[in-house]
Amino acid sequence: MAETKREIERKYEADDSGLPDLTGVGPVAAVLDRGLTELDATYYDTPDQRLAAASVTLRRRTGGADAGWHLKLPVAPDVRDEIRAPLADTLPAELAALVRSRVRGAELVPLVRLRTARTVRHLVDADGALLAEASVDAVTAERLTGAGGTAEWTEIELELADGGDPAFLDRVEKRLVKAGVRPSAAPSKLARALARTGARRGPAAPAEPVTAGDHVLAYLRAQRDALVALDPAVRLDTPDAVHRMRVATRRARGTLRTFRSVLDRAATDPVAAELKWLASELGVDRDQEVLADRLTTALDALPPALALGPVHDRLTAWARARRAGAHGHLTGVLDSPRHLALLNSLDALLADPPLRAAATRKPRKVLGKAVRKDLARLTTRVERALRLPPGEERDLALHEARKKAKRARYAAEAATPALGAPAAELTAAMKTLTTLLGDHQDSVMARKALRELAAVAHAAGENAFPYGVLFGREEARAAAAEAELPDRWRAAGTRFPH
Repeated sequence: MAETKREIERKYEADDSGLPDLTGVGPVAAVLDRGLTELDATYYDTPDQRLAAASVTLRRRTGGADAGWHLKLPVAPDVRDEIRAPLADTLPAELAALVRSRVRGAELVPLVRLRTARTVRHLVDADGALLAEASVDAVTAERLTGAGGTAEWTEIELELADGGDPAFLDRVEKRLVKAGVRPSAAPSKLARALARTGARRGPAAPAEPVTAGDHVLAYLRAQRDALVALDPAVRLDTPDAVHRMRVATRRARGTLRTFRSVLDRAATDPVAAELKWLASELGVDRDQEVLADRLTTALDALPPALALGPVHDRLTAWARARRAGAHGHLTGVLDSPRHLALLNSLDALLADPPLRAAATRKPRKVLGKAVRKDLARLTTRVERALRLPPGEERDLALHEARKKAKRARYAAEAATPALGAPAAELTAAMKTLTTLLGDHQDSVMARKALRELAAVAHAAGENAFPYGVLFGREEARAAAAEAELPDRWRAAGTRFPH
């Protein structure tokens, strides 16, 4: 069974003088010698080094207290999540799944072998509690692919104790620098080994966008990268990961639909259709989670005198039943040939984009025109919705307007690097508008769920009064959103020059 550990560490160059005395640095009361450990790790990657290009490391390591398979995923500078699985001859399936979005059908091969003689020191406070582990690592690297090659170096590794304050590392670093120790230029041992034992291959960094096509492709590339990078977080059920992946999916689809003057729709429409499918699959779990949170929050706000009967228990059971199996279904979607084919299609589209003539032009006119078209579509939807009387037809029309507002938001967001403040202001205005329309749609779905819950409760002989109270409050909430919409829409509509 794999386990996840948040790792906060820094690396430094080291010479024969080893680790400077760190006693007295902040709360450090003592530096304890924990002896020498011999580590032997083999790092795996695809032949074209897809994991290394994304600063992801996968290794099988023996020696030390945590021998086994380790997958490290970047979180932020100096911060990585390490997923550990027991030592085995072959890669455990749970780790293989976490790199599937990057590896896909490629083979994972031994890339580099690192043998490390690690001298460990524990930095402890006056009570003996661990603050950080400082180690001096003598490393021998051997390239296992291509022409091979070897390298040797010594480095200092400083890892914060679980739950520690990262500011403590700043204080230790200040002492190290004062003693002549320099931060390492390489972010990891693997990166250093690749640089020292042979040319590291990988995609070249894209050039700064110049043309309209450059800007559209840069935004689309960022969404493709987000889909791939968020895959492990979704599988690990990390909070908000599903929502973020769904947003990236919608942004990518919106880009293909909005900028049809830049990218040939004959090539992009099939990809957009698959992105719509993925967004729908991601929405099953996410929409249920949002709805359950909304109803639970509303129920908790009711005075006890109004929360009659077993309404809390019924709502909890309903939410649990609706979410049962949702995560397993979603991981099945991510493992499906259809999803992997979608990622390959995005890669192919970015590698050989189906550019139209407008793609070579300056971005201001081309992107601005596309954004204005999205705004015109949104105007049509909003005005139609506002003409309708309150009811189901208006609810549907407002939901369609919300979709168009999201598309306009993503279009403005994609155009911001080229168009500057007007596009940025429109992005913010569209975000405010979609929040309002989203609250309205959530109210529509909440009232539907409350009707169903009330009917089940009544059939079971329970008091359905609380569901009626919540229904009335949701109805008032939706009415308030509808009343606010005209002013909010007029304010948003003036944010972009025509």
